[in-house]
Amino acid sequence: MAKDINDVIIIGGGIAAHTAALYSARASFNPLVISAIEPDQLSLTTEVENYPGFPKGILGPELVKNAKEQAKRFGAKYIEGYVDSFKKSKDYFEVGAEKKKFKARAVIIATGASARRLNIPGEDKYFGRGVSTCAICDAALMRGKEVIVIGGGDSAMEETLALYKFANKVTIIHRGDTFKASKIMQDRVLKLKDKVNIILDSIVTEVLGEQFVTGVKVKNIKTNKESVIKCNGMFLAIGHIPNTKMFEKVIKLDKIGYIITDKRSRTNLDGVYAAGDCQDPIFRQAVTSAGTGCQAAIEAERYIEHLKATGKYK
Repeated sequence: MAKDINDVIIIGGGIAAHTAALYSARASFNPLVISAIEPDQLSLTTEVENYPGFPKGILGPELVKNAKEQAKRFGAKYIEGYVDSFKKSKDYFEVGAEKKKFKARAVIIATGASARRLNIPGEDKYFGRGVSTCAICDAALMRGKEVIVIGGGDSAMEETLALYKFANKVTIIHRGDTFKASKIMQDRVLKLKDKVNIILDSIVTEVLGEQFVTGVKVKNIKTNKESVIKCNGMFLAIGHIPNTKMFEKVIKLDKIGYIITDKRSRTNLDGVYAAGDCQDPIFRQAVTSAGTGCQAAIEAERYIEHLKATGKYK
C-alpha cells in the first residue's frame, strides 16, 4: 500500500466539497481537500433562508465555514491552491496544484460554477448588497421593493417569476430586441403586466448605491440614450460558467462545460465523481449541492472498498 496515495482527494471549497469531505472523513478516509483562495458562490451570499435546519436563516459564509469545520473535526485535511492539472495513471489519479502533485485512488470534483458578470462599476461593490445571481435564494429579501433582472433567456424568465411573488416591480433589461427564452417561459412572464416592465435594446452600465443598491444606469445601444432607474436590487441571469476547464481532456463534459454524471454522481471515469454546481446546470442550490456531495462521497467509499475487496488497493 503506497503511503503517498490519498484515498480521496476533493477539489473545491463550497458546500458540496465540504459535505463530501465530511462523509469521507467520517468513513475514515482522511480526505485531502484542495480549494482555491477565491470564495465560492454561497460565501458571496448574505442571508440564506432556505437551507434546512436554520429557521432564522444563516449567513452564507457562516454556513460554509461551519461545514468546513465539521469536516475538519472528523479528520479532513485542507490546503489552498489552484488545481491546474488532472490525469489518470494505472493505479491512481494525479492532481496538480501549486507546483505539487497529489495522488488519489478516488477523486471528487466540486469546483462549482461562476455566474457570468457584467464587469461594470459598482457590480462588485454591491454584490451581496442588492446585486445577486440567485433570485430563488434572495427573492424574499426583495419583498415590497423594486428590482432589475438582466438577461433574456429562460434563466431571466425564471428569476422574474421568483421575484414577482415578492417585489413591487420587476424590470427586465435585455440587450437584444427579442427574448431568447422559450415561448412558454416568455408567455408566463409577459402576462404579468401589473408588476413586470420590459426594456429591450439596452444594457446596464453602472450600479448605483449607498450602503445598498439604489439604482442602475441604463444605456440604449441603438440610440445611446442614457437613463437612471431606481431599484433596490439587480439580479444577473446571463448564465453560468462551470469551473471545469482543467478536466476537459479527461472527463466528459456537455457542450457548455458541465461535467456529465449519472444519478449517482459518477463520471465517465471509474473512481471519479462530481458534485455541486460544476455538474448541475439546473438547480444550483446549496441544499442540492450538499446532497450531491454526500452521494459522491458514498460512491467513492464504495469504490475504494471494492478496490480492497478485489486486491486492487495499491
